[in-house]
Amino acid sequence: MEKPYVADQIFEKCTSLAYAEYEHCTFRSCNLEGADLKNFQFVDCRFEDCNLSLVKLGGASLQQVVFEGCKMQGLHFEACNRFLLEYQFTQCVLNLSSFYQTKSKKTSFQNCVLHEVDFTEADFSEAKFDACDLAGALFDRTVLEKADFRSAVNYTISPALNRLKKAKFSQDGLAGLLSDIGIEIS
Repeated sequence: MEKPYVADQIFEKCTSLAYAEYEHCTFRSCNLEGADLKNFQFVDCRFEDCNLSLVKLGGASLQQVVFEGCKMQGLHFEACNRFLLEYQFTQCVLNLSSFYQTKSKKTSFQNCVLHEVDFTEADFSEAKFDACDLAGALFDRTVLEKADFRSAVNYTISPALNRLKKAKFSQDGLAGLLSDIGIEIS
């Protein structure tokens, strides 16, 4: 069955979406909590002030998708279609989400809450974590080369377990790099 194609539409306060390929669409104040978006396709779309918590993303295609002011708790981005996977997040809450083994180079997170997010074995080279709270986030065998953590807070990243070449950190954030080796900083 061929997917219907929807382009250049604005969806406001919707609580469900029809199975389709969406291109150049904007979704505002939609409550899609727990929705099944398996195999949906979103190309150059924006989600603004939406609740996307616990959405099922199996096979979903997210190509150049912008999330702004969204609640996105418990999402499994590793379940997305990996072809041209690209997204950015501004003022979003992504607590308990997972990017396990995703290739998410140059991803931008601005003013996001990323508590207990799983970045295990993901590639976030050149990613920007601008004013983000990473309390309890898991970085394990994560590629973070040239990533920018200068204004991020509450992260713990082991230099022994992760690739950090040319990553940027502030002096205030050095404790998050040294905590696993038992050094006390005062």
